[in-house]
Amino acid sequence: MYSNAYVWSRVLAYLEQHSPAVAVASFFDDAEVAELNEEKLVLYSPSPFRKDVILNRYTNLIKDAMRELFQTEIELVVLDEDEFPQYSLGSKRRAFVEFNSQYTFDTFVVGSSNKHAFSAAEAVAEERTAAYNPLFIYGQSGLGKTHLLYAIANRIQQKHPDYNIVYIKGDQFTNEFIEAVRSGKNFEFRDKYRNADLFLIDDIQFIAGKDATQEEFFHTFNTLYENHRQIVLTSDRVPSDMLRLEDRLRTRFEWGLIVDVQPPDYETRWAITKNKALSLGLELPDDVCDYIAENITNNVRQIEGTVKKIKAYHDLNNMPTDIANVSRAIKDMYKGKAQTVPTPELIISEVCNFYRLDETTLRGKQKSKGTSEARQIAMYLIRKMTNLSLPDIAKEFGKNHTTVLYAIRRIEEELPNATNGLQDNIRDIKAKINSRL
Repeated sequence: MYSNAYVWSRVLAYLEQHSPAVAVASFFDDAEVAELNEEKLVLYSPSPFRKDVILNRYTNLIKDAMRELFQTEIELVVLDEDEFPQYSLGSKRRAFVEFNSQYTFDTFVVGSSNKHAFSAAEAVAEERTAAYNPLFIYGQSGLGKTHLLYAIANRIQQKHPDYNIVYIKGDQFTNEFIEAVRSGKNFEFRDKYRNADLFLIDDIQFIAGKDATQEEFFHTFNTLYENHRQIVLTSDRVPSDMLRLEDRLRTRFEWGLIVDVQPPDYETRWAITKNKALSLGLELPDDVCDYIAENITNNVRQIEGTVKKIKAYHDLNNMPTDIANVSRAIKDMYKGKAQTVPTPELIISEVCNFYRLDETTLRGKQKSKGTSEARQIAMYLIRKMTNLSLPDIAKEFGKNHTTVLYAIRRIEEELPNATNGLQDNIRDIKAKINSRL
């Protein structure tokens, strides 16, 4: 099975052999494959003039190329800028997408830390204003940003079942774009995102510093905005703090409304504990809710994980839900109110994901600039985020402790005044690590 890019490159080469190469380059430079199967080739050529030239001068040559090169008879369809939207709607109507039904506005616990973000998200979902486009929600991991995205999606889907609602994470957007370029499916990629009625993107900070991805997202954003389609973005920081984000994107993110989600206060933590327990069919005494709210303070995700653990102990061991039993059951969920410590494996995994390296390479002896930087950052983060000694860290990489010490000191010395994106790289990696705890 050949990719669209391969087939089209062979067809273009055939055309250049049987007609002036300059003419082929002129008339086909902006043509893209919209659809290709054994029976049909659909080309998108924005210019009506070029479309007519392709149909009148090149139809037979293109059919000859497909017949000679791939032994298939095809119908040729060429669509210009005005014709393609209708074709897209008619042939590629999106299937109904289900978002987690637990994440609604009704199940979101509102408190002083998140009420503004909640109100803004609900206003977007109710379509009460066009001024909140884009809506930009920022805050630390685990505070409910994704819950609000899903709540918007669920509410809009109830009101408009035929809407094309697209949800994606920032790093997944990058990965899909890379794969589209590799496989020659740029057109399909753009069609997927630029025809959204509602576009939700989580952790947008992960596209910062990726030039080609930012270029693609810029055009996607413009298309959606100009067509009055709602855009909602989340991030762990405000646009102005994304140092590697292009200025043209930063200003667009600031066009609408920016709201934050803060760590929940005691009252909100208590209410989240109570509500989560009830949703699981578990009745927790008020003093147990007090205990959890006082000790589990990092984020909403950790509170929910704590309640799920209590539920499991209750169901599997018939554990009474009193203070004594609960405190023993969840003692490993908090360490004097400190954050959960990540494993070296988790840190190495996220560094590899960020730098697109396999773990064998990172732990090995390769000394290319990118690999060396990634290895040093991994050593630095393990030292800062775990309790491992230098010799223990060295064992993770098959190095001696002096090599590890050198790597850590190098990062520490460079970090304060770094102008190469090092600060942002480390911050992004730490954010991904913390999101998995």
